[in-house]
Amino acid sequence: MQSIRNILAIIGLLTIVAAVMVGPQLASLYKYKQAFDDFDPKAKEVYLEIADKLVETGSPVAATVWKWEVNDDITFEDLDETIKSVAAENNIKDVGALPLSDQISAMTGKTYRKVKIYLYCNPLTAAKMLDFDDAYAAYLPCRVTVVEDKKGKLWLYTLNMDPMIYGGKVLPLELRKEALGIKDKIRAIGKRAAVGDF
Repeated sequence: MQSIRNILAIIGLLTIVAAVMVGPQLASLYKYKQAFDDFDPKAKEVYLEIADKLVETGSPVAATVWKWEVNDDITFEDLDETIKSVAAENNIKDVGALPLSDQISAMTGKTYRKVKIYLYCNPLTAAKMLDFDDAYAAYLPCRVTVVEDKKGKLWLYTLNMDPMIYGGKVLPLELRKEALGIKDKIRAIGKRAAVGDF
């Protein structure tokens, strides 16, 4: 009988220790669950996709971008022309470009692999985003970047816009519609430029 009491006492003690250790974590999880209940219905899906990519790549940056492999028969010059053409066709304003590899080569005196950043914006949509939350300024303007990897292969990168659109509280309907339009235009540039469709 004494040994049963000892076993029950140990179980009770372990239960108290577990409650003390796990209780705060459960409270924290509840806080996140409550927040997610107020988020866009697609938020969980978006963050799970990012988490999967993070686990797969080990890179928080790779987990938050979209990328397209450029067909082998497309040169950098072809890609440059296609990006500009698709952007113009989609009526998204070209607000600049940074030929980063040229700048690196000029500063080091050594040829650097191709890297060029294209900047695009719809100023009126940008204003609406800022009116909703000034922190969106960090996402402006939209970027499409051409990167020649260390093996000479060309890639296109752009920021995954889904967390901005779906990752928090639901955007006002008009703003959401405009943001989805910009997303479609930026993705069209990446997809079409990668295959030379202009």
